[in-house]
Amino acid sequence: MTAASATDLTAALDAVAAETSFSGVVRVDLDGHEPVEAAYGFLDRAHGIPMTADTRIAVASGAKTFTALTVLSLVDAGTLALDTRVRDHLGSDLPLVDDDVTVEQLLCHRSGIGDYLDESLLESTTDHVLDVPVHTLDTAESYLAVLDGVPQVFAPGTDVAYCNGGYCVLAIVAERAAGRPFHDLVRGLVVERADLGRTAYLRSDELPGDAAVGYLDAAAPRTNVLHLPVVGGGDGGIFTTAGDVVRLWRALEEGRLIAPETRAEMLCARSADPHAFALGVRRRGDAALMTGSDAGASFRSVHVPGRVTFSVLSNTTDGAWPVVGLLDGLLCGTGSTR
Repeated sequence: MTAASATDLTAALDAVAAETSFSGVVRVDLDGHEPVEAAYGFLDRAHGIPMTADTRIAVASGAKTFTALTVLSLVDAGTLALDTRVRDHLGSDLPLVDDDVTVEQLLCHRSGIGDYLDESLLESTTDHVLDVPVHTLDTAESYLAVLDGVPQVFAPGTDVAYCNGGYCVLAIVAERAAGRPFHDLVRGLVVERADLGRTAYLRSDELPGDAAVGYLDAAAPRTNVLHLPVVGGGDGGIFTTAGDVVRLWRALEEGRLIAPETRAEMLCARSADPHAFALGVRRRGDAALMTGSDAGASFRSVHVPGRVTFSVLSNTTDGAWPVVGLLDGLLCGTGSTR
């Protein structure tokens, strides 16, 4: 990327950010060129604290990639296998989960288990209110309260349906199989190995000063603190930075997280478009995608090995998507937010 083209890209980002009141951080890494990074809006509107390139932002379901990498690291260690039946670790818990559901099926959204948060039924991402007090959801095991009683919707492996609850089950299974708290596993097996110094599961009711508050709308002051679990779990809620996302992709490519053959399994799509779910990521041609959408959070990172990585992290519900569309059009030729 020449200095002129970097300037043009920054100008285009500035324009769409101004037009849409974008709040968040954007980073573009083209192989062989210096990164382009920009921050917009506020990490805390009430106190007028501006966003910076190093602000920690919640990435909603982007956390599923961290969960998948944690589980796959346990597969490498022989603690779990892709064909492990989750019933082996659930015991009598969650009796409505089919006994034949496997770890792999949960990872690629082919398990058929019912979802405690069925996004297909929501008119808006901000519509969902949990059935239990959000402050009680702070460990993997605590999610049993929202997972229990949700019936199976199809036989394991016979269809595909995006499932948040499946990743909550994976967190429970990983914790029980390894004998360590899920959040500790993510930190030890992913965050520390990839040298992600700004990535962590943070409590939404005691955010540090360098973490962004999530806002329901582009300009209004209402936050998401009553909409989401107080601490993220297997299906979402980790806080990270644009720089750490790049470091995560790099660590995956360099083999610091999982074995090469396991990485190949991870990146192999188990369903066709428009989903193209692999294990913890989606595929679109040569690209691997991390995506997150939640009340007060929107996120996309697109990684094409040897070519480009771009990440858009926003602390508003839908703020990321116009910027994602711009970058997809400029860098990937699609102009798609899918």
